[in-house]
Amino acid sequence: MKDNEFSTEIEKKEDVKEDLTEDAAYEEMTEQEVAGEETELKPVESEADGRIMNKKNKKNGVKDWLKDIAIAIIIAFIVLQFIKPTVVREKSMEPTLHANDYLFLSKQAYRFSEPERGDIIVFRSDLELENGKKKFLIKRVIGLPGETITIQGGEVFINGKKLNEKYLNGIQTEGTVTNLKIGTDSIFVMGDNRGNSLDSRDPSVGCINMDRILGKAFVRLYPFSEIRTF
Repeated sequence: MKDNEFSTEIEKKEDVKEDLTEDAAYEEMTEQEVAGEETELKPVESEADGRIMNKKNKKNGVKDWLKDIAIAIIIAFIVLQFIKPTVVREKSMEPTLHANDYLFLSKQAYRFSEPERGDIIVFRSDLELENGKKKFLIKRVIGLPGETITIQGGEVFINGKKLNEKYLNGIQTEGTVTNLKIGTDSIFVMGDNRGNSLDSRDPSVGCINMDRILGKAFVRLYPFSEIRTF
């Protein structure tokens, strides 16, 4: 091969290299430009937009919070139609119940049934508090409607039969009641602490009309070490 031809061949190869290098540079530049264009097309969030989003988020948070409160109130209202919480304030139901025991009462317990002997109930008495309101008492149902009750010698008799009261743990029933006929819509109640209970044995309380009953105790929640049902 002649020197001229060899030189020409080398020049052609160098030209091809330059062309390929230029094409690669062009492609790289084009990609960068496209990327730049895409970047420019992306929306830029301003400070004002950020504040608006924060306000929307806070507003939605408040709405959710109010919604949760409303639901909780509705649920509580429904529950309170059936259950009434109460706290024992006195000692008339010892040893079964003690002062500061926290109880739940069933407000619907006697809607479709009558009280049973041994039930622990809360009722509205005719006794008045210092503020003039009627005093609520918690006692045990002893005599049922239409029965005859007698108390003598520390024992209780229903229709002439001695009443077995295991919950008293041997405590004697003080006072005397002779052949008291209980009304058809009333009950006779006493506290388990028979020596320290103002109940149906006393004329100031007497037999309790059914419509005075607020509810039946069905569970003690506190103290936690003495949780039990009745």
